[in-house]
Amino acid sequence: MTDLSGDTAGLAPDVSSSFEGHRRELCAYTYRMLGSSFEAEDAVQETFTRAWRSYDSFEGRASLRSWLYRIATNVCLDMLDGPQRRARPMDLAGPSRPDAPLPMPQPDYVWIEPIPNALAFGADPAEHASAKDTLRLAFVAACQHLPATQRAILIMREVLRFSASETAEALTMSPASVNSALQRARATMSKIQPADTDTYDETNEDQRRLVDDFVKAFEAYDMDTLTTLLKADVALSMPPLELWISGPENVAAFMLGHGHACRDSRLIRLEGANGLPAFGHYKPSDEPGVWIPWSITVLELDGDTVAGLNFFLDTDKLFPLFGLSKELREPA
Repeated sequence: MTDLSGDTAGLAPDVSSSFEGHRRELCAYTYRMLGSSFEAEDAVQETFTRAWRSYDSFEGRASLRSWLYRIATNVCLDMLDGPQRRARPMDLAGPSRPDAPLPMPQPDYVWIEPIPNALAFGADPAEHASAKDTLRLAFVAACQHLPATQRAILIMREVLRFSASETAEALTMSPASVNSALQRARATMSKIQPADTDTYDETNEDQRRLVDDFVKAFEAYDMDTLTTLLKADVALSMPPLELWISGPENVAAFMLGHGHACRDSRLIRLEGANGLPAFGHYKPSDEPGVWIPWSITVLELDGDTVAGLNFFLDTDKLFPLFGLSKELREPA
């Protein structure tokens, strides 16, 4: 994390706390822009660094929040200066056969990454409810199809509810140009964004029971029960592997084949990722009574079924991000 102490001389002591009050919403914004929780944190830190260095020129013509978003947008546009966009495996190719050879892992910059709820959501439950739908994996992946400036405009206008004038000021554009770009972004999103069927609500007793039933079936490796919980077109993906499996029977075949090492796994419930149920997934090691990291597992729900099984395998990066230990041990 950047040391800002050298940039703060002469600034009022409450400036730092005023910046920090916007950290989570800025992190959520930069995550939607970049598709990476790690890059989002870097972007917010760079935003604060630039804000410190130019604070003397901030004359209050805009709100502090709008000014920080302007800086954050410029940081993201700098980071997005290239053709690469992050994706999900299902964005890149059709489904794989469950017995097909496993492909080689792709670099981490290829993939949409999960973000812990704690990094993106504030303490206000109403704010959480309004923000979580636009942090879903499918929405973030769809945004990556937009040119960077259109992406910023869509998020600022549709998600953050900035006015056309506020957005134009943040991006140094005219309101007419903002509105034109927004229409193009909406047209693109209407073609590529999946139907809004992801209806997870952590206060819904039936959905909480569905998640509990999934955990019990998975830890028991009871594929007969597990498949009854899955949507007919359920998708299983495992970034950084460029493959995905579709359909309950194929998911079961994959888990009993390539995925057999996950039998007797342990799932540690997290506070959530992307507003969805999430777990630290540990698989058995060669040492009895010891489980080792396998994935951050994120579930997508559609009503009373599991619609998506996302196993993010880069545990060296992701387990520390979610505050998870390097192993589980059976109590002595």
